[in-house]
Amino acid sequence: MEFVLYFILAYLFYRLVFNFILPIYRTTRQVKKGFREMHEKMNQQFGGTNTENTGPTPGRPDNNKVGDYIDFEEVKD
Repeated sequence: MEFVLYFILAYLFYRLVFNFILPIYRTTRQVKKGFREMHEKMNQQFGGTNTENTGPTPGRPDNNKVGDYIDFEEVKD
């Protein structure tokens, strides 16, 4: 009777690994590879430039300064 119980547990473990865990692992690896390839293509398409904004663009005023003059037109009725 103990042999049958071990056989059933081993069979369930086998099914769990090969029908659930292994496919999830393979799919995760494939998705990561796809994202990596897409990221590389985007870098090639845009010349390999880094798209992170490290500071204000030269020639444009910094909008975060307090007390800057805001140009506006007054409208009268």
